[in-house]
Amino acid sequence: MTFPIITAALAGLLLILQQVLMLSAGTLRARTGIGVGYADDKNLERLVRRHGNLAENSAIFIAGLALLELATGPTLAVQIFAGVFLLARLSHAFGFSNLKGSHGKLAGDGATGSGTVVLFRAGGATLTALTGIALGAYLLWVMVPQLPF
Repeated sequence: MTFPIITAALAGLLLILQQVLMLSAGTLRARTGIGVGYADDKNLERLVRRHGNLAENSAIFIAGLALLELATGPTLAVQIFAGVFLLARLSHAFGFSNLKGSHGKLAGDGATGSGTVVLFRAGGATLTALTGIALGAYLLWVMVPQLPF
């Protein structure tokens, strides 16, 4: 059993991303004076959701990937899972980069940007889910034969 270096590297990148997203929400909180919640501020809601979504998806993925890497070593499969998950999370965060991405609003409704950001958000969310399902299935495929019954 070796130390899960790929998982550790992914965790480092996700930690940095998590802090960047937290600071962007915190900066807007400071500017608006909103301490808790988002008080119907759509931009603050967008930043809080972007930060929270990464938090709710990353921890369980990192745990599963670490278990897989401990069981199999730093295989190509571990590298692919790590890379795809990172791509999915970056895509999702970019999709939340403006109100069109987070709320589906048109530019005339006070949002800027194109429908491309909506695709990044949806694609990132879909890829996150598919990668998590695939990791869970692969982890079971590797571990079930080793069960003591």
